[in-house]
Amino acid sequence: MSALVCALVPLVLAGVLGPAGAGKLFGRGTARQAPRTALARLLRDGGRAALVLRALGAVELLLAAALLAPPATPLPGAAAALLGAAFLGYLGYARTAAPGSSCGCTARQDAPLTWRAFARAAVVLAGGVVAALAQQPWWTAAARRPAAALCLVLAAAAVLKGLSADPDRRWRMPLRRLRLRIAGHPLAATGNRLAVTGNRLAAAGHPLGATGTPAAVPVAATVELLERSRAWQSASRVVRSALLDHWDDGGWRILQFAGVHGGGTAARPVLVLFAVDAAASLDTVREPAVRVSVIDADSGAPVMATA
Repeated sequence: MSALVCALVPLVLAGVLGPAGAGKLFGRGTARQAPRTALARLLRDGGRAALVLRALGAVELLLAAALLAPPATPLPGAAAALLGAAFLGYLGYARTAAPGSSCGCTARQDAPLTWRAFARAAVVLAGGVVAALAQQPWWTAAARRPAAALCLVLAAAAVLKGLSADPDRRWRMPLRRLRLRIAGHPLAATGNRLAVTGNRLAAAGHPLGATGTPAAVPVAATVELLERSRAWQSASRVVRSALLDHWDDGGWRILQFAGVHGGGTAARPVLVLFAVDAAASLDTVREPAVRVSVIDADSGAPVMATA
């Protein structure tokens, strides 16, 4: 079985490098994300960072193709190992010099880097070493034991999915929402105060006090309103991303951003949640009632909350 695992590593490694390279090289988000990465700080220019990310994407695609194609040689594996080592060095720099920046590893997320980025780089390094030492081509090993090969590849894909750059939108955030509904939302502390305010506005004939279904307000309008509020100004020092997720709950729109709390070695990734009236916009109010909550990105424990 160990021989089969080693033989299949180039196939799995190509599955890691190929999508990441395609995202950097062809993704429209590369130019947008590049100025927010630690690479931009290292190169002192967001435009150059975007060019480097696209060039890196091309290298990753070429390596993925070389790992998949015959003839089988140790060179693609050795090159992948060197690339993984370079990734680890870059991530170490990013963690030290710019802990709030994105690493740009996938060109799909603006969130600050976490241990998952280091784990993916370590997978590339270790996988490259194993691929370089493999005794037989992956296609030969898979043809001999197709059922076992399929199971191993699916298991590897599941592990790599768990190390993906954006687990919150896929599975962690729905679970966190369920837990918050059961245990109580960190933003609920002012929910009753906001509801009382809404009732008072309704009694005064204010459009924000309507008790029926709130008028549909585009999310972009809510974000624009939030970014002009004093609550945003007080909490923006923690935020390190564009809007990552949003949902409506009880008449309030919850806006989720990624951020970094603390500095230096004490810096840790967090999620920053803002609760804004779902029916509010610049046409109806200039200074909305906003509740801010900051929770740890990994544990979900509250870090701080302000009115």
